[in-house]
Amino acid sequence: MTSDVSVVERLPVVVGVDGAPADLQVVDVAAGEAAFRGVPLHVVHAWPGRPVSWSRHQPDGRLLLDLAIRRAQLAYPSLIVGTQLVDEGAAETLVRWSARAGLLVVRHRDEGGSGHGWGSTAAYVAHHSVCPLLVHRGAAPPRGPVAVAVSGRHTATLPSAFEAAARAGCGVTAVHVREAGDRLGTALTEWSARWPDVPVDRLVIGDDDVAYTIDRASRRCRLLVAGRGRKGWSVEAVYNSGGVTGGRQMCPVLLVPPGWPVPDRVPAATAVVPA
Repeated sequence: MTSDVSVVERLPVVVGVDGAPADLQVVDVAAGEAAFRGVPLHVVHAWPGRPVSWSRHQPDGRLLLDLAIRRAQLAYPSLIVGTQLVDEGAAETLVRWSARAGLLVVRHRDEGGSGHGWGSTAAYVAHHSVCPLLVHRGAAPPRGPVAVAVSGRHTATLPSAFEAAARAGCGVTAVHVREAGDRLGTALTEWSARWPDVPVDRLVIGDDDVAYTIDRASRRCRLLVAGRGRKGWSVEAVYNSGGVTGGRQMCPVLLVPPGWPVPDRVPAATAVVPA
């Protein structure tokens, strides 16, 4: 019988692009994820409905998707890349695609210029994505651990952090409130045994320190991993953390939805090197 996890491992990586020059960077990130996983990449561009008509926008949209294909396959020649140009809202399109993807990748877009928030599309998708969502917020810091906000429950959040840390060759910092101590200890023991080369630190915080800790982790870590939770409080905490200030960019965020399959084995170490 085929397990849910093995089916998930074959699902494509989907990336949304909105036409801005910086979106080519998010295609790079998504292409690397797809190549590492050994799955296809699908690039989606949704026409925003303004300021030009659909017929006038189609050539520009197709050109953007062609550039995305060339860029991805230049870095990873064997990568299979598909595209879709749609005449509908970006948020709804990406959520629909998330139901048939193993990972959804979007770009942080500070629409207000304040450095806070991700933009309306990313914020909506963060609350509704069926699969894990990777929010690209600029170049990841070259050093530091993978930080993961955990509750100790048996979810895919913690193994996702261990897998990312193993891939990056760094450690995991597990951040939790005091009430999760015993449950988290058991979970860390389990996943540390599966990834023995990944060093682990624990950071115990109070409820009042959550926002401050997320903000610091976003500035100092390579990746911030959090479970979305059924109420979405972690999404709001990460969304409202400080933005790019003082020339320091924030690390990517990986949000894992509730119910996402927990892996029953450690993925094979597959090195994927861009051409």
